Amino acid sequence: MKQLFLLLLVFTSIVSIAQRPQGQRPEPINITGLVVDQDTGKPLEYATLILQNLRNPDRVTGGITDATGKFKVQTMPGRYNVRVEFISYKTYELDAQTYRTSTDLGTIKIAIDVEQLEGVEVVGERTTVELRLDKKIYNVGSDLTVKGGSVTDVLDNVPSVSVDVEGNISLRGNESVRILINGKPSALSGLSTEALQQLPAEAIEKVEVITNPSARYDAEGTAGILNIILKQSKTAGVNGSFSLNIGNPESYGGNLSLNLRREKFNIFTNTSYRYRSGPGNALFEQENFNLDGSTASFQDEYRNYQRQSDGFNTNIGFEYFIDSTSSITNSFVYRKSTGDDTVSVDFFNFDASQNPTIQRNRFTNELEDEEDIQYSVNYKKKFDKDGHELTMDYQYSTGSELENSIIEEIIIGETSALPTEQTINDESQIRQLIQMDYVLPFGKDNKSQFELGYRGTFNNFNTDFNFGILENGMLNSDPNFSNELNYKEYVNSAYTQLGTKLNKFNILGGLRMEASDIGVELVNTNEISNKDYVDWFPSLFLGYEFSEKEQLTISYSRRLRRPRSRFINPFPSRSSNTNLFQGNPNLDPTYTNAFDLGYLRRWDKFTFNTSVYSNKSTGVFQFITQERGDFVEIENPDDPANPVLVPVQVRTPINLATESRTGMEFTTSYTPKRNWRLSWNLNLFQRQLRGDYSYVNFQDQEIVQNFDADNFTWFTRFSAKLPLPGKIDFQTNLFYMGPSEDAQSKRKSMLSTNMAFSKDIVKDKATLSLNISDLFNTRKRRSETRTDNVYTYSEFQWRQRSIRLSFLYRFNDPQSQRNRNGERNNDGDDDDFEG
Repeated sequence: MKQLFLLLLVFTSIVSIAQRPQGQRPEPINITGLVVDQDTGKPLEYATLILQNLRNPDRVTGGITDATGKFKVQTMPGRYNVRVEFISYKTYELDAQTYRTSTDLGTIKIAIDVEQLEGVEVVGERTTVELRLDKKIYNVGSDLTVKGGSVTDVLDNVPSVSVDVEGNISLRGNESVRILINGKPSALSGLSTEALQQLPAEAIEKVEVITNPSARYDAEGTAGILNIILKQSKTAGVNGSFSLNIGNPESYGGNLSLNLRREKFNIFTNTSYRYRSGPGNALFEQENFNLDGSTASFQDEYRNYQRQSDGFNTNIGFEYFIDSTSSITNSFVYRKSTGDDTVSVDFFNFDASQNPTIQRNRFTNELEDEEDIQYSVNYKKKFDKDGHELTMDYQYSTGSELENSIIEEIIIGETSALPTEQTINDESQIRQLIQMDYVLPFGKDNKSQFELGYRGTFNNFNTDFNFGILENGMLNSDPNFSNELNYKEYVNSAYTQLGTKLNKFNILGGLRMEASDIGVELVNTNEISNKDYVDWFPSLFLGYEFSEKEQLTISYSRRLRRPRSRFINPFPSRSSNTNLFQGNPNLDPTYTNAFDLGYLRRWDKFTFNTSVYSNKSTGVFQFITQERGDFVEIENPDDPANPVLVPVQVRTPINLATESRTGMEFTTSYTPKRNWRLSWNLNLFQRQLRGDYSYVNFQDQEIVQNFDADNFTWFTRFSAKLPLPGKIDFQTNLFYMGPSEDAQSKRKSMLSTNMAFSKDIVKDKATLSLNISDLFNTRKRRSETRTDNVYTYSEFQWRQRSIRLSFLYRFNDPQSQRNRNGERNNDGDDDDFEG
């Protein structure tokens, strides 16, 4: 690419010389100078000089200072705006300067900017909070505890967000959250929660937390939207970084991030490889009752998980600047991952007096193979008026995931094994997206804004599930548990919204229409279900700005949650044959009316943000555990005439009537001195469920259950980052999840602690980090579940304590610079009406 650029440059120069009269071509000039600290007089390495052409403001050139603080930038004669920038320092500016010959700007003295040290805008240095009219932005920055980690590790450190032991992401305690990457559904989010774990933390620039989305966004996600913004440098020249990490339990990986920016184009890539092993464990202590309430038997179930996965992930993009007002970007994503997982389950059965009756082992070996490909193209046109723009997008992606499991079971003390089971779960998807957004500022000082847009998403999912007995290497399929599922989801949506500023007041109102065409087909049983519906989703946002440091917002929006993936997959898991999970293809959408009141106040060293929210939902998805009415019959070697009977339970989602959530959250950040940061987040909410459910079990018995429940719960997160002697940075994160209760289960509290150390080396061009996740190995889900005839106590730990060592090296993007210029040049993303 570099050679191609040089050839183009030579060719252009030759043509220019041929067309220009001899002697009229201007010669390049040099702009030189020295940048020092105003207080100490010490030279500042990696300070940035920016030259912006007055005739064409989009034409920007510049350079950085060397180890002695000196810079030398070559440019053509002309008129320029001059800026000198350095992280945490005030910007030095010279406007409308004319340079005809080489010029020495002399010694430029810049002073530390105290306000920036408070952590309000310095993206690379600390997590910051920005409150806008319809979203909050958390700039992730250099979070030490996620070095070498994944996107889910980052999200688990974002206020209001929590990631449970299985990797499921919640916003304010609600799992109905929409995950977007760069504002759109992406192949990077994959077919399962594990997909995000293949995306490295180093690839993330920031996370937008939109608890009450405006009409611009999809109505999907009753809890809100998490929009993950990936890094893409805008700094001229070649810059980037590479990182390596290794950990225990065994894990290793690397990440390469590159960017090449020239006047007419920008090429960027982020490529990573990641291997990870994940030991985990679970237990189920089950007591079975007779119809009269007396104890019938006991069963203890102990699970040991051993997971191994490796994944390759790359994102390559090319942005071409057609002219100063328009550009087109093409990007390609490819992700490939494989897994080798084993689950060993030991069953111990007892009679009513807790005398041992039988012991057995069930062993599952599952091989996984997943691949995702995505192509997207974006066109952006900016008009003369600032903020007036048109964007158009097209995205096509395919994904596949194959899971092949062999399940063997033996009875301890018996010489013969039970039949070997096999499950093959083959999933695939094709997704297409078409989108157009138009923004028109108008009125005095462009304080009003009109928006209009369309989005069409056309998704097809296929799941082919086959279960049976493996005999002599051949699968004898069981039609009662095998089927093929086709799921179609076509959504055409259009929106409009209008906003304006009236002195200190802001208002933004919008309306979104979504026409959904949903189809569910069970091929083997010829069951077909089609649902077509049109919904309207209004939104309204009001804001009052007491001052630049104090804001108040109130908002309303209507949302929905469509069932998909594991929620509608009717094929039961087979890791255990007595505790099953099974989806429900007859689920309907959940609808929510969401209200939010937010307040933000900044002081010199302290930031306070709070929200009061209320969500009213109908048709809520709720996982219930029900007895199917059948039993697993196990031969008792000590008493063959009386086999052991274990009732089968299945956990499945249903539309369980209505839910009300009312809560309050607090987020604070305190910066007592430079390089110190203390932050605290607290979320408290009351959840009320109202609903009844009836079903017919395998014995044709109608079971009627009432699931009314009232539950108050809370979670809190504390983070502290401070310097240690030897220029070592230290950070610790504490997370506590309070006890909770749903229709049938009670979950106990959970506490986890992360810790990290970091030091810049190699003249601050590299960083060495050590982090420990779940320091005390306490990140476990503990719960109690009671149905009519079964009581179960369970514990589940998805992954045990882990330790990671990471090395990150930056080139032309040093730690001291932190890519500040790229963060500032965000194409008008700071518009108060941005949605």
